[in-house]
Amino acid sequence: MITKQTFSIRLTLILTSIGSSLTANAADIPTLNEVTIRANTNNLIGSANSANEGTVLKKQLNQRAVYRPGELLETVPGLIVTQHSGEGKANQYFARGFNLDHGTDLRITVDDMLVNQRSHGHGQGWADTNFIIPELVDNLHYQKGPYYANQGDFSSAGAVSMGYINTLPQGIANYTTGQQGYMRGLLAKSHETGTGNFLYALELLKKNGPWEKKEKFRKFNGVLRYSQNISNTKFNITAMGYGGSWNATDQIPQRAIDSRFVSRLGTIDPSDGGKAHRFSLSAALQHNSHYGITKANIYTLHSNLVLFSNFTYFLDDPVNGDQFSQTDKRFQSAVNLSHAWVNEFAGLAFENTLGFQFQNDVIDNGLFSTKQRQVLSITRKDHILENSIGIYFQNSVQWFEKFRTIAGIRNDIYWFDVKSNIQANSGREHDNIVNPKLSLIFGPWIKTEYYFNYGGSFHSNDARGTVTSIDPKSNIPIKSVNPLVRSTGFETGFRTAILSGLQASLTFFRLDLDSELLFVGDAGTTEASRPSKRTGFEISAFYMPNKWLMIDLDYALARARFTDSSPAGKHIPSAIQGVGKAAIAIDSLGPFFGSMQLRYFGKRPLTENNDVKSDSTITLNGQIGFKIDKKVQIILQGFNLLNTRAHAIDYFYTSRLPNEPVGGIDDTHFHPVETRSFRVGLIANF
Repeated sequence: MITKQTFSIRLTLILTSIGSSLTANAADIPTLNEVTIRANTNNLIGSANSANEGTVLKKQLNQRAVYRPGELLETVPGLIVTQHSGEGKANQYFARGFNLDHGTDLRITVDDMLVNQRSHGHGQGWADTNFIIPELVDNLHYQKGPYYANQGDFSSAGAVSMGYINTLPQGIANYTTGQQGYMRGLLAKSHETGTGNFLYALELLKKNGPWEKKEKFRKFNGVLRYSQNISNTKFNITAMGYGGSWNATDQIPQRAIDSRFVSRLGTIDPSDGGKAHRFSLSAALQHNSHYGITKANIYTLHSNLVLFSNFTYFLDDPVNGDQFSQTDKRFQSAVNLSHAWVNEFAGLAFENTLGFQFQNDVIDNGLFSTKQRQVLSITRKDHILENSIGIYFQNSVQWFEKFRTIAGIRNDIYWFDVKSNIQANSGREHDNIVNPKLSLIFGPWIKTEYYFNYGGSFHSNDARGTVTSIDPKSNIPIKSVNPLVRSTGFETGFRTAILSGLQASLTFFRLDLDSELLFVGDAGTTEASRPSKRTGFEISAFYMPNKWLMIDLDYALARARFTDSSPAGKHIPSAIQGVGKAAIAIDSLGPFFGSMQLRYFGKRPLTENNDVKSDSTITLNGQIGFKIDKKVQIILQGFNLLNTRAHAIDYFYTSRLPNEPVGGIDDTHFHPVETRSFRVGLIANF
């Protein structure tokens, strides 16, 4: 029989991902006292809920050469991060048979602040990671599938959480310059202040890219954090600020390249682009007592986006063109509370976690017809109030030495209030959804653990779609969409550490969605579509045979289909099929260190009948560094080292170039992978 002490140790591993605990008793109540573990936290045997859960350590993140901050997420097995427009836009994400657009069905949090933005002006679940400073990320934890009670909206395909560090061992002064007009400066340091620590960081960046129309991406990032860790209580207060502006390089039609209307690095509408900012204030607290572990997080943020896009060129308006502007201005506030404790009954230890999550969004967004960023007409303007409450409970029991269960239930309630400039599209709506979760874990045997998972989750739809009755462009009556869309997932797999230094896992999954979200080219957004099913498998292996060599491999294959019948076909446009990544890194090999990452982005169907497909893409990035002394190092980074002329992303839809027939032409539209480039950075610690 498993002991109460051993079981409580596993609880804190689950809660902190990088901690362990010792059990004590006070007033006959089991308590948890946290201590630090310095072992490799990729070893989650005995603590993980599933085979697809994992933690990427700061050292592993630092060893990646990333073209943009969002590519840190590519350390998650089976996840691809790309871009179809200017650098200032949210990235495009692909995983588990999904084109996740700008974040729908992939929940991303930073310091427990939700990055995905609901009812966004450009697309549901918009997750812009440009505010992240990679050097401050402490670790990255991922959970794929809808099996986790603490994960709510947008988590059907999975969830990724990143946390910032409280202290730096040394100050960082980083200056990097490179081809394509790239320049970046970073200054960061932490100081002991009284009984706590004060951390500051400032980042400035500019980049033009390889494009004929210079991207002129400019951004700043700033972070201020005060933290304390006293006895059984730790907390932090953090302020973040980000601002950026850019010229867009939207996807272009293949026929424009074939006819030499533009080059593959050109653009149809050079006035596309945008600007954005994000400012946040957050506080987090964790308290350990004889009652258990209590966590609290509260934050508020203000963000603003103005985006100019033209995907169809002269299809709708042959005179002025089809450029449109999407705006989104919001105040987002949230509170997250959880309490975990252990009870003993009949000789068994019961882990319990009760959580409460509240979020409020006050949103003003709009859609406008524009020409060279000048407004021609208003398509729609909306003021949105969106509130939600999530309550969850999770219970874990180690029934036998080789068998444990994790059962949970989650209830989410949403309220929408939309005031539109079109009265028929104003209104109020509400909805709620209950989702059960269950994990069965067997083992370990020979350092191998086996999992079976079942669970439900959801994504919310745009608040405007829940009350809209008239299409704002055509004035044709349309049906409103369901506010909350259910997903149901099943999974089985195993995780093994059978060899010293090896962590490997294999999972087989199925995920059903009541409604798919599809990209709409002429609006640059998504709309609710047909029900769907995805099946597939993922395999990953992390191997560290010694202290200076690391090998990281993963491959995923998925089959995505609509489940209803339609003459259009059953394939889901842009749904990813095969994904593979291989990374190797060396460190502490004398003064030298370096890494290399190979990335395979498989073919995707671009039409529902699968008549048109994208090609696959292979890219290679890498870096090599030299430690001049203990405090100074120089790094050379290379991107797209193979100089492939492949596509970063593909779509198939109708557009019209100047002098083409009215009605336009159906064609593949793509955004090319950036050409080969190099950057050199000098990093000094102080």
